[in-house]
Amino acid sequence: MTATEASRNFSGLLDLIAAGETVRITRGNEPIAEVAPARRRTGADLEAALLAAGLPPLDEDFEHDVAEAVALVVNEGTDPWADA
Repeated sequence: MTATEASRNFSGLLDLIAAGETVRITRGNEPIAEVAPARRRTGADLEAALLAAGLPPLDEDFEHDVAEAVALVVNEGTDPWADA
């Protein structure tokens, strides 16, 4: 698909990708990008990336630590500055 086709039919491009297609975008007959469906990342992906970077393996408290951190930043519809 050319860049012009992609821009003129962006919704159709997204439909193809949502259906599992990887679409190569070209400009002047030269490939400039490939757009593929997003892949859901997992804790195993994170662990593999950390190990590949030479970092120590995750400890058993990691999941709990992440849940606590997320709880600190999730806005539950209250104003965090109300008491400031």
